[in-house]
Amino acid sequence: MIRHIVMWKLKDEAEGATKEKNAEKMKLILEGLKTNIDEIKNVEVGINISEDDDEAGSPHDVVLISDFESELDYTMYTRNDHHKKAVKFINSVIEERHFVDYKVDT
Repeated sequence: MIRHIVMWKLKDEAEGATKEKNAEKMKLILEGLKTNIDEIKNVEVGINISEDDDEAGSPHDVVLISDFESELDYTMYTRNDHHKKAVKFINSVIEERHFVDYKVDT
């Protein structure tokens, strides 16, 4: 199984909305991908509730954790039009993106 984890720091304002509104919209969009993309086995989206900044900088605002049966399924997910549409919106509201993909022993 492949686990895909992405964390984003959002702009304070973008697309005519606040960071908080865009975080909620991202959550709905990302959770909705499971309905439209069969290759997604599991998806979890969280909005950061911590208001603490650490010495390395401010925390990320949204995190995605998603699972796929295989690398091929993950590749198919990234090529799906629903995913591409989500990425287009997300790229318009973020400042930073960090991710990691790894194999999970099953």
